[in-house]
Amino acid sequence: MSTLYELTGSYLQLIEMAEDNDSVAIRDTLDSINEAFEDKAENTAKVIRDLESQSEAKKTEAKKLKERATTLDNQAKHLKKYLIDQLELTGKKKVQGKVLTVSIRNNQPSVYVEDERLIPKDYFNEQEPKLDKNRLKDDLKKGTEINGVELRRTKGVNIK
Repeated sequence: MSTLYELTGSYLQLIEMAEDNDSVAIRDTLDSINEAFEDKAENTAKVIRDLESQSEAKKTEAKKLKERATTLDNQAKHLKKYLIDQLELTGKKKVQGKVLTVSIRNNQPSVYVEDERLIPKDYFNEQEPKLDKNRLKDDLKKGTEINGVELRRTKGVNIK
């Protein structure tokens, strides 16, 4: 495991515990570290930065893997179409190989919609209204009172 910062002992354990999603153990480990508050705060911030960096790297890799999987799915679809075209061109419905058998089958009927505007409305599903939190926030900032809603300011950690 590589970290952005040189962390030792308990702080390295924190990074490992984060992978196990054990928040109680992380908090217990932090509570057991006996060092000056300033050092503890800085090292904890280093752990946070490292975890955020690892998370971002994993998200980037997941996106690349998803794109690659989509490419492979598309290529498989194109090859299936090619096989169907070639079987039909040769007039064969089935080819028996040494390992695999390739044949054309009729799929279940599927719906193809040419123009949704022509379809009667009773074929459409009604959707639940979705709350527009941005509009609520804007109106609350302007001083509009709305029952059941309030602006709340939370706190976060700034790490520079």
